[in-house]
Amino acid sequence: MTAEATTDREALPVELVDERGRAVGACPVSEAHAAPGRLHRAFSVLLFDADGRVLLQQRAAVKTRFPLLWTNTCCGHPAPGAAAADAAVDRLVEELGIRAALTEVGAFTYRAGDPATGRVEHEWDHVLIGRFDGVPPRPDPAEIADYAWVWPADLADAMAADPDRYTPWLSGVLGVIEHAGEVPNA
Repeated sequence: MTAEATTDREALPVELVDERGRAVGACPVSEAHAAPGRLHRAFSVLLFDADGRVLLQQRAAVKTRFPLLWTNTCCGHPAPGAAAADAAVDRLVEELGIRAALTEVGAFTYRAGDPATGRVEHEWDHVLIGRFDGVPPRPDPAEIADYAWVWPADLADAMAADPDRYTPWLSGVLGVIEHAGEVPNA
C-alpha cells in the first residue's frame, strides 16, 4: 500500500456516535482522531485457532496512531450506516488475506491519546471473534509489521509486564471477550 492509499484511508468517513452508541453524524477518519478526539464507531477482531491461541498483529510503522504496538488481529471503522461485522470481514481480507466468520460479543468505549503522534482514539468499539487456523496468506506491510499466535494467558502476563508494547484498547477487547465467556481455556 502506498502513502497515497494511507492518506485516502484517513479521508474515509466514520460514523460519529453519542455516549449510547447512537449515530449522530459523520466525519473523516483524520478529523475523528484529531485531539481531543470525537466518539465514533470502530471494531476490533480477535481470531482464535483450534488450540485456543489468539492471532495478534504488530501495527506497521507508518500507522498514524500507535505505530509498532501489538494489538488484536485487526481493527478498523465501519462506514456510516454499515454493520460492524460486515466491515470487519472485509478488513480481515484487506489486512491479512483471511476470510473468517465473525460473531460480535460486545462493545466498549475508550479514549486514548498517542503521545508519539498527537492523535486520539475515542471509540465505541464493537468486539468480534472468529476462528482461523494457519498462516495469514497476505499480511499487508502498510498495515502490519509482524504477527504472532499467542496463548491468552501468556498475552495477559506479557501485557502486565510491559503494557507499553500493546495498544491501549487491547485490554478492553480482551475484557469484553472474557466477560462474554469467549476466551478459550488454554
